[in-house]
Order: sequence, then C-alpha cells, then structure tokens
Amino acid sequence: MVTLDVRPQLLDALSALRDRVAAARFPLPLRGAPRARASRDELLAQLDDYLVPRLRQPEAPLLAVVGGSTGAGKSTLVNSLVGRRVSEAGVLRPTTRTPVLVCHPEDHHWFSGMRVLPDLTRVWVPQQDPGDDLLLPDENPARVLRIETADTVPPGLALLDAPDIDSLVADNRVLAAELICAADIWVMVTTAARYADAVPWHMLRTAKEYDVTLVTVLDRVPHQVVSEVSRQYGALLTKAGLGDVPRFTVPELPESAWGGGLLPATAVAPLRTWLVHHTQDPGARQHAMARTAYGVLDSLKSRMPELANATAQQYAAALRLTAAVDGAYDSEHTRVRNRLQAGAVLAGDALKRWRAFPLDCTAGELLDALVESLATLLLCAVTAADERIDDAWRREPAAAAPGLADPDDTAESAEHRIGLAVRRWRRELEELAEEEVRELDRSSAPDPEVVAALVATALLGGRRARSAGEGLAERLGAHGALRLRDRGGRLLTEHVDRVLHTERERRLAPLDGLDVHAEPQAELIAALSLLQKER
Repeated sequence: MVTLDVRPQLLDALSALRDRVAAARFPLPLRGAPRARASRDELLAQLDDYLVPRLRQPEAPLLAVVGGSTGAGKSTLVNSLVGRRVSEAGVLRPTTRTPVLVCHPEDHHWFSGMRVLPDLTRVWVPQQDPGDDLLLPDENPARVLRIETADTVPPGLALLDAPDIDSLVADNRVLAAELICAADIWVMVTTAARYADAVPWHMLRTAKEYDVTLVTVLDRVPHQVVSEVSRQYGALLTKAGLGDVPRFTVPELPESAWGGGLLPATAVAPLRTWLVHHTQDPGARQHAMARTAYGVLDSLKSRMPELANATAQQYAAALRLTAAVDGAYDSEHTRVRNRLQAGAVLAGDALKRWRAFPLDCTAGELLDALVESLATLLLCAVTAADERIDDAWRREPAAAAPGLADPDDTAESAEHRIGLAVRRWRRELEELAEEEVRELDRSSAPDPEVVAALVATALLGGRRARSAGEGLAERLGAHGALRLRDRGGRLLTEHVDRVLHTERERRLAPLDGLDVHAEPQAELIAALSLLQKER
C-alpha cells in the first residue's frame, strides 16, 4: 500500500521551495512572462491549498472538488450526492458564484479553519436554504467559502462545488482553478452537448500532467444516445491517455434540465459508491491521496526549471535595459569631459561677456553666463543620453513595463535639477575664492567675486581663457592661484559627475524598483535540488 512521506525534513524542504516560488517575480512583459506568472500562482495554490496541508495532516478528510463548464450540472450533482439542496443551481449563468464545501458535522473543524484555502473567508450557515440570500462579510464574494454540514456525507469526505471553469466572470475562473488545485480528487463534470469543448479538456490534460486522482462525469445524456455518447467520450479519453480514468454517466432528467431539484439516488449511486469506497477503504484512500500528492511533487521537476528559466530571462532583459542606460550615460559623460577640456562652455553669450570683462561686464554677470552655458552643456548631454536610451529600449519588449516606457519625468524638471546643481557649484566656488582672499593682506585683497569669475573662466574656457589664469595669479600669487584652480577643478569634476550620476540613477530607478535580480534562478533550482534529495 502506498503511503505518504510526511518526514519533517521533507516538509521543511517543501516549505523552503514554497517560499522561493512565492518570491519569484516576472514584472517585465516578456513573451513567456504571463505563462510564468500563471504557473507560479497555480503552483503556489497547489502548495498552500493542498500539498503542504495534506502532508502535514494526512488524516484530514479527502476533499473532492467538483468542477466543470457553465451549465454542466455541478451543483445539482453535489446536491444529489448529499441528498438535499446545499448549493444553488439554476438556469441563470454563471450559477455557482460562492463556492460551497459540504462535509460531515464531525469533520467541520477540518475546514472551518485555515488549513486549506487560507485566502478564503469562511461562512457557515448550517440551516441556510441555498435559494435564500446569503449575508456575506464585507469582502469580495469570489473570495468567500461557504461551509455546510450534512449527516448524509460520509465522515472523511468533503465535497466542494466550484465556480465554472469557463465563467464569464474572471474572478470565478481564477477561483475555480484555485479550488481544483486544493483537491485530493478532481471530479470533472461535462455534458453530452459539450464533452468535446476545449476548456474541460484543458483541465483534463492538466490533471493527466499532474497525475492527480481524477473522476469524470458525463452529465445530462439523453436516454436514446447514452451508449453512443458514452462510447465517443470514452474514445476521446483513451486517445488523450486518460482511458483508465473512472467515468460515470448521468442521464438527462427533468430535475437536471431545470437545475431546481435532486436527481434520483440511483442516478448518482455509482459515483457516490466510488467516493465512499475511496473514503472508507484505507488502501483506496491512501492511493488517492498519494497519487495526487506525488503527482504534484513529480511535476516540480519540470515546473521549477521553467520558473527558473523565466526568472533568468527577466534578469537578462533587465541587464540589457541597464546596459543601454549605462552605455548612453558613459558616452555622454566622456563627451562632457572632452568638451570641458576644450573650453566649450566659454562660447556664445559667455564668450561675449568674457571679452567685455571687466570694463563692460561685471564679475556677477560673467558668472551668470558661465553657469548658464555649463547647465546647457549638461542638459544637452542628459537629453542626448535619454534619446539614445529611448531608441535602444524601443527594440526591447521588456521596456514596455509600466513606468519604464513612460517615465514620470520631463525635460523641464531635468533642466531644473541641473540648474540647481550648477548654481550650487557656483556658490561653493565662490566660498573657495573667499577663503583664498582671506589669506591675503586685507589692504590689497581683491574682490572675491572677481576671483571666483576668473577661476570659473579659467576652468571652463580652455585656451581662450589663458588670460584668466594670468589675472588670477596677479591677484592671488602663483601659489594661491594654482591652489584655487586645483580645488575648483576637483569641485567642478565632482559636481559634473554628480549631475550625470543623478540623471543616470533617475532613469534606472523604475527598473530598480521592479526588483529583478539574478538570485531567484539559482534559489529555485537549489530549492528543487534540496527537495529531490529529501525525497
């Protein structure tokens, strides 16, 4: 007899793997990202809602989740298995909005807590008529699990009526998939009219992939075509590799046509007998649990590497986006340094002011012109870098992530930031000039603003500003002039580097905020390896 492995070491390894899966993020809109996010969410649902609680408490009741397409008769089937109306059924679609779990009163404690489906709020109204309005807590109705108890349900078994897997309501579809992931036994219900539809077959193929304990119900089959439809459905199952799956047929009856009554006990007796047997027979119960649990564990060998590969693709794309930013700003940084060495700032109005200094231009006016010219040079560099980045990112699908394609920034705000930085450099340069002047004999000390204007011109003007250096030496002496130019030069380099670094970081900030790193790939593989070792 197959038994579940519930060693603490295995549970610890499984919990560590679960945490690694929960930490995986796929924020960049790459081709495989939606599939990776769906796989992660599905895997988390199986781990949290089924595998971990099942391994921790193998003695808990079996949970059989009844799922299927819209109008398949799931609620009528559950009501008929229980022997009274516990789940709302009707002609309006989608019929099942709030999932209903039915168990024996002795088993209520297993499901009233958060052992399984911890994200769903419990509502227990034992005597509630399912046709009446149900007062739910102030929550999304799709995130509520209604608990019912019935003496007719054998102890050790719970039935869960899930929303339609093809519901028009997206929340219902998501919840249906989540509930199915919590099942020990999947009971997939389809009809004679829809047994070839794509949606239920997707669920059947998923069940085969995970090797879960599966039962199929062919519902609402007209008497005159029972044999033919059953044969055709069986042939499709066999072709899909599901020929050994237990299959039950429920005939079309007035009660099933309108969804308001209970089917005769004989119509659901074979399915009920199968469920009771797997509940009460120790060997059958262990086999059902172990097959589903080990099916999920075995599926990790392919699912975890897929997630790891998806995280690696995310990181590779983030590296490409980062490299485009770094390359653009490195190039512009080099260009700015070369332009500064060439004296490019001393041009236009700044050059005109310098030529008029000191007769027709004050030191303050010259400094204003130099500051404006330096700010323009830096703004042009930042604009050029951002244009190069935009051009490179247009070729990257990952750049379409929210906040990357349309950064919350404007040219005016960049101009404002650069203007503040350059004016700060001017103030600090003026402070350096004042320090040098204070060292001189006060009777012959020059105007600090004139000294600041001369050193700024010497630093920014290149060869055309040679006379600025000479004028500086005349006022401060050769040693003082050299010391001030060195200190001013370091200050200029520091501020230019800071401006470009700030703008680079501004462009990278949205990407950094997505928290895409290299570690998740290795962590996912390591967690899988540890689990495999413990198994």
